[in-house]
Amino acid sequence: MTFWSDPDGFLANWLIHLLAGIGIPAGIAQAIGFALGAAILSTGALLFVLFLIWLERKLIGRVQDRLGPNRLGPWGIFQSIADMLKIFTKEYITPDGADKVPYNLSPILTVGAVIMVWAVVPLAITVYGVDLNVGLLYIIAVGSLGEMGILMAGWGSNNKYALLGAFRAAAQLISYEVPMVLSLLIPVMLSGSLNMNKIVQHQDIWYVLYAPLAAFIFFITSIAEVGRAPFDLTEAESELVAGFNIEYSGLKFGMFYVADFLHSFTISLLVSVIFLGGWRGPGAEASPLLGFVYLILKTSLVNFIIIIERASLPRFRIDQMMDFTWKVLTPVMLILLVVTALLEKTMALAGLTPWLRSGVLFILNIVLLFVADTVVRGHLARRPRPDVRGKERPVARPENYFSQPGSGV
Repeated sequence: MTFWSDPDGFLANWLIHLLAGIGIPAGIAQAIGFALGAAILSTGALLFVLFLIWLERKLIGRVQDRLGPNRLGPWGIFQSIADMLKIFTKEYITPDGADKVPYNLSPILTVGAVIMVWAVVPLAITVYGVDLNVGLLYIIAVGSLGEMGILMAGWGSNNKYALLGAFRAAAQLISYEVPMVLSLLIPVMLSGSLNMNKIVQHQDIWYVLYAPLAAFIFFITSIAEVGRAPFDLTEAESELVAGFNIEYSGLKFGMFYVADFLHSFTISLLVSVIFLGGWRGPGAEASPLLGFVYLILKTSLVNFIIIIERASLPRFRIDQMMDFTWKVLTPVMLILLVVTALLEKTMALAGLTPWLRSGVLFILNIVLLFVADTVVRGHLARRPRPDVRGKERPVARPENYFSQPGSGV
């Protein structure tokens, strides 16, 4: 075993032998190795957020015809570090009447939920945290903890705007969890496993070619799950001042801020692993570091799309957001799941090649997308709209306006 063929295993064996050499039992040495690996992964993810924040601010600045961060360091790359140091010095302010247990626990839970997802994600052929047989189910369960953190923040803050943001988070979570789980059933069905490593290794043909509509729906629902634009109704500043985190300051507010950007990158990572082949690519089996590079490139592309989407699309209304999932995404995903299962089983029994099967399913997805778009557009066209032509719009003015001094009359 060499570092280049198995960097994870090489470093783990080196550390275990080092600890065993100074008299530490093998079981304890292995536990220390696992704890140290988890600490390195968590620290690396949190430090990587500093770059993500700078990148997103820079890209959105360009979209909006601004320069973005440009003061500290070349191209303003040290601006995130300065912001982090500044937020460490801010005072902690706890509102009167706050429930201190959920109020203080929610930022930790929000960040921890994102980091826990990385435990089962394969970063290369030999680089992963835990080879869990139900890894995909684990990701769904742990991903919901982030929304629980938002609920706890809204409840514990003793603020009506924060509580309203938490209510919206609960509605969003329940609504968009349904089509998201349905979209994940297609990769499970194609690979025959919930294990993340097996899902990646089974993708001789990327699952986005088998089910592009399922990949698109998973992408949309994942954005809604974490409350990114245009689904950021939990922190709609035009309506709720700042949303669920309005009563937080200092490092606690910074933890929510970090969780937002890290969650966005984690979504991109999951889309890459589940639908874009993960670390797979030419030479990735022989060189894990090359596979890691492939994964980062795919993840960066998806994250770029999320950033551009945030800069381009307006925020949904709450009724539009709920209609979209229950009336569009969920029915479409149910139909797609049933038809894909029947066709895939039929084509497998007929002995069709994987490329031919993927081509048939790809065409099916495009046809279903076209039909769903036609139905939705027809429904919107038939919806009655109120006729406001010729009606005087109400204007807020005090009583006896025309008799007051300075009214112009």
